[in-house]
Amino acid sequence: MPIIRVELWKGTSKETKAELAKTLSEDLSRIAGKRMENITVLFTDYETHDWSLGGELACDIDWSKR
Repeated sequence: MPIIRVELWKGTSKETKAELAKTLSEDLSRIAGKRMENITVLFTDYETHDWSLGGELACDIDWSKR
């Protein structure tokens, strides 16, 4: 039973997650030869203050400069 873990910042819509789950499952099924009904996709949402990039909290990063 393959498991795909996807970690995202909070705020990702249900529709986006549904599309991700479908696309990731279809691709894994095709590439690895696994049955779709046996593939699990787990989403974990994080607040930006719970995530750091380069030693800086994501909530404090000026994303317009990246």
